[in-house]
Amino acid sequence: MLETRLILAAFLLAPAPATAQEMLVIAHRGASAERPEHTLTAYELAIGQGADYIEPDLVATKDLVLVSRHENELSGTTDVATREEFEDRRRDKTIDGQKVAGWFAEDFTLAELRTLRAKERIPSLRPANARLDGLYQVPTLAEIVKLVRAKEAATGRRIGLYPELKHPEFLLQDSGIDMVDLLLREFRTLGITPADPVFIQSFEIAPLQRLKQRGGGFKLVQLVKPEDGPADEPAMRYADMVTPTGLVEIAKYADAVGAHIALVLNPDGTTTSLVADAKAAGLAVHAWTVRPENEFLPPMLRTGDDPKGKGCGDVKLAALLKAAGVAGIFSDGPLKGRSCPAD
Repeated sequence: MLETRLILAAFLLAPAPATAQEMLVIAHRGASAERPEHTLTAYELAIGQGADYIEPDLVATKDLVLVSRHENELSGTTDVATREEFEDRRRDKTIDGQKVAGWFAEDFTLAELRTLRAKERIPSLRPANARLDGLYQVPTLAEIVKLVRAKEAATGRRIGLYPELKHPEFLLQDSGIDMVDLLLREFRTLGITPADPVFIQSFEIAPLQRLKQRGGGFKLVQLVKPEDGPADEPAMRYADMVTPTGLVEIAKYADAVGAHIALVLNPDGTTTSLVADAKAAGLAVHAWTVRPENEFLPPMLRTGDDPKGKGCGDVKLAALLKAAGVAGIFSDGPLKGRSCPAD
């Protein structure tokens, strides 16, 4: 433990090289530690906190409108389960090999979805967010872009968009919804081009490869995690994809890997080989997710014993990731301008 604290202190106190590129801060589902995730108020707060990019997870409605939800199953983030008029929409579906029961965005028109209200997904850890349940609608991608452009005009700075395509293979097979086509069509309608600050991410491979072929140059991010593998390539494992050989293959269609923090940092805070291996393959690394609550932090960075407790752990974790060489981090809370003393 003492050695770990010394490593952490050295990272926090050492000055950054003058030529070092600033690490991007990607607001994970907006300022989701302080507002219900994937609401316009969460994105607006994150922009005000200085985030470089905001990250909407995208699902599709029955009438083919892209909206922002953590999952296509709606009961975890909306009040749909309390709405008697939609009781008959409850379904059982097998999504990426897992049986899921609930209400699904692709079974609702946009008009129906707009009658629902957002709620906090993890109320036991974020009770302050839960007090805002029922206030906000599910936003469309078009509304999110409108917000970003208004904030750009007001602040004079560029604000990036970092959408994730959620379960594209499932939606294609189950409902005939092609998320790649929908996204590219919506981007054309909204006037979004590869010259804009945009990254598109997915845990699956084929959608990114299609975007590489058809997207005209949008930056693409292959998401990876310690377990499992891509839903559209059941024989593949993420563990194999993050080997030097696997990263070379990813570099054929993607610009970066979005990696779980456990793939970037060892339990003691030291660095794995992933960032160096990715750079050797020509890939940047964006790490997910820095969260402020003790529940999500490694033991050495927690403040007290309350799982809901917050301190400086998220800032210290961000410092470790910066020292590891990642080009960006996904964060649930504000990081720009914050600092913490070393222990």
